[in-house]
Amino acid sequence: MHLLEIDKLVKRFGALTVLDGIDLHLPARSIHGVIGPNGAGKTTLFDVITGMSPADGGSIRLDGTEITRKSIESVAGMGVGRTFQVARVFNEMTLLENMMVAAHTLPLSRAEARERAFGLLETARLAGLAQQLAIEISGGQKKLLEFVRTMMADPALVLLDEPFNGINPALIERLIEIILELNRERGTAFLLISHEMPHVMTLCERVFVLNAGRTIAHGTPAEVRENPAVVEAYLGH
Repeated sequence: MHLLEIDKLVKRFGALTVLDGIDLHLPARSIHGVIGPNGAGKTTLFDVITGMSPADGGSIRLDGTEITRKSIESVAGMGVGRTFQVARVFNEMTLLENMMVAAHTLPLSRAEARERAFGLLETARLAGLAQQLAIEISGGQKKLLEFVRTMMADPALVLLDEPFNGINPALIERLIEIILELNRERGTAFLLISHEMPHVMTLCERVFVLNAGRTIAHGTPAEVRENPAVVEAYLGH
């Protein structure tokens, strides 16, 4: 059984069909990518998976359970985390306070939550900034903060929307290390959207390619790279 199973997913905005029968199956403990030109429907796909935007057709199952029309809170509570293209952090809170916000629904004591928060900040090499306001750190550090805050709930699946965009090379390398470490040690599965093709090809076991709301290719990075439809729709631009 796959961890995430998406079949014939449809999303419309008025007369515009943004997702047109998307199929996507993600095994547990895997790292897969989603690529495609701007307007292909990639972020909308994440919005529908997480309950931010209701589907107009098709089905989404997480570990065999239907989540197609679940609320954002329900999907998150079932083990799905998400980051955004522009990091969403609480600028007027410290980094530690940002982490603790994510712990308020978890079955942890305050001491246990602080320990987990510091451990994740240490993993991101942000522990030394724990008492600093989030507004004072760089955009790349905010992306790392948002990411490790998502990991407070120990999700089974994390959706990463353009995680490498706007981050300096050193922070990109650190983020890649963290993704691989969490995948290897916790078994966390990742589905990531990125235009940074070298990182997609390095990280991902398989890649889904969207164009105009449809899946036009799916395979290993090497297979996708050599697919004529992908070259025409995306890689060749």
